Amino acid sequence: MAATPRRFGVFGQLWFQVLAATVVGVLLGWRAPALGAQMKPLGDAFIALVRMVIAPVVFCTVVHGVAGMKDAGRVGRVAGKALIYFLGVTILALVFALAAVDLWRPGAGMNVVASAIDAKPVAAYAAQAAHQSVQDFLLGIIPTTFSAAFVQTNVLQVLLVSLLFAFALAAVGEIGEPVFKVIEGLNSVFFRIVGFIMWAAPLGAFGAIAFTVAKFGVSSLVSLGQLIAEFYLVSALFVLVVFGAIAWGVGVNIFRLMAYLRDEIVIVAATTSTETVLPRLMEKMTALGCDESVVGLVLPTGYAFNLDGTCLYLATAAVFLAQATHTPLGLGQQISLLAILLITSKGAAAVPGAAFIVLAGTLSTLGVIPVVSIALVLGVHRLMAEALTLVNLLGNALATIVVSRWEGAVDRDRLAAVVGRGRASLAATAA
Repeated sequence: MAATPRRFGVFGQLWFQVLAATVVGVLLGWRAPALGAQMKPLGDAFIALVRMVIAPVVFCTVVHGVAGMKDAGRVGRVAGKALIYFLGVTILALVFALAAVDLWRPGAGMNVVASAIDAKPVAAYAAQAAHQSVQDFLLGIIPTTFSAAFVQTNVLQVLLVSLLFAFALAAVGEIGEPVFKVIEGLNSVFFRIVGFIMWAAPLGAFGAIAFTVAKFGVSSLVSLGQLIAEFYLVSALFVLVVFGAIAWGVGVNIFRLMAYLRDEIVIVAATTSTETVLPRLMEKMTALGCDESVVGLVLPTGYAFNLDGTCLYLATAAVFLAQATHTPLGLGQQISLLAILLITSKGAAAVPGAAFIVLAGTLSTLGVIPVVSIALVLGVHRLMAEALTLVNLLGNALATIVVSRWEGAVDRDRLAAVVGRGRASLAATAA
């Protein structure tokens, strides 16, 4: 599973290489912003490489796991448990964010007049938001052709065709055994490809962070104003309090889980996209002891339905904009906002920029906060994405463990040894 050799100690570990490349990228973007901005293609290329293998990895993992179950009832049961969990944690995230932004009030005193805001920079986002209705979202799950799901790399489309293929493969019985073995072989091959791609992670992190610092300035990474400070604190508290409590309930130490996922955390922090680690995360959660079929169902679904960090961002940004534009939001309107976000947040794919489009769609649906006001957070959206993507990553990893425990489909000894809240050796976290 490891994409990095261990013989060089900490220097040979992926998380250290990505972290070192990130530091170099920050320095380049700070000292030579013109050159740093030109490093953007490195980050874009790494993300493109990962996206290239997401569809086949999800397809092979889901088909191999579900067809190997030979129990359609269990598939429905696992999916139902996952959706119940997703809904519960989403509500917690939204309530948590709304309470925090109401108490902190980062937008109070800005006295922004909506009519004076230049709408041109956000016109494209507002136009895309018009296509974020529930109907469009549901219809978008169905690809135009079977192969189109792999071309567009829509995770939910890939999951749909994977489940249909898996059910059909299980239904044909022995005649499908050769196909099942081919899928099993392809699964190993594509995960090996993922290992190769991870060698480019330091370059991708270097390019992405150099561009970010060159564009926003090094000061943007240190002092980002009340909104950024509030959002980072809320994200940290949500991970420690809410995720920490959930993890404790299933016998997991949240800090050991973060240590186990340190490679993925560093990559996501640099690229601001959880999509870049989906194939690797699926592999690591299986290695942690979670059943392959549960991992194959929960993680891809979670990338669309369990974006806790995105929910924190949407609720925080929406109320911040209301405060900044002197738009009063009573209790009833905030409850309406929560209800709308329960739906619109499910359309935020785990890719950079999608949450901003959903924010525009949410404000348009609510009809109270001026949509043009999203221009106020356009410049800092990518910086806020640093926090929200990390929460999304940890949320989906934890969801996989919870559903696996709930279903009784996890190696509890392995789980306890690697991320358990007991005193087992931490050496296993490096596995």
